[in-house]
Amino acid sequence: MGHREQLLEGAKRCLLERGYAHTTARDIVAASGTNLASIGYHFGSKEALLNAAIIEAMDEWGTELERAVQVDPAAGPMERLEAVWAGVVESIAAHPRLWFASVDVLTQTLQNPELADRLAAAMQAGRTGFTTLVLGDTADDAEPPPAVGALVMAVITGLTVQWLLDPERAPSAQDLVGALRAVAGAPER
Repeated sequence: MGHREQLLEGAKRCLLERGYAHTTARDIVAASGTNLASIGYHFGSKEALLNAAIIEAMDEWGTELERAVQVDPAAGPMERLEAVWAGVVESIAAHPRLWFASVDVLTQTLQNPELADRLAAAMQAGRTGFTTLVLGDTADDAEPPPAVGALVMAVITGLTVQWLLDPERAPSAQDLVGALRAVAGAPER
């Protein structure tokens, strides 16, 4: 493994252990076994290295989420939704540092437009993917409503925060689906 790959691996470890804002160039060098000059040579700056590490970590996070979320293709949308959220809860419990890092990176987007653009593109892909995952393949040519994926992701964001901060009282996937059914069945006013 060359210095570039060592730096990326070291930066990803630092992101998980220290977070974006608290990672220094010296931390990355210590974690990677390289030197300070390697950061400038391969990436130009610590921020560019951390951004590259975040993008790689997001890909790994996506792979982890795909592994955790197992949906029965014959199940209905509510059962698929429950499976998605159950997989997220399982992943948070198994890899809390990864999920803390995913929340931490959001705080960096205000100062980093390039990172914000990359995360927004990944979010759009997630919306599309979750819409298809929850609704399945549509038999007709009708376009599935993209807001389904947005709803799934909005709940995942809130679920993540609740499980990271208060796992004892955080809702389960079953709780969330039960709440949706209760709201859907409530009379209109």
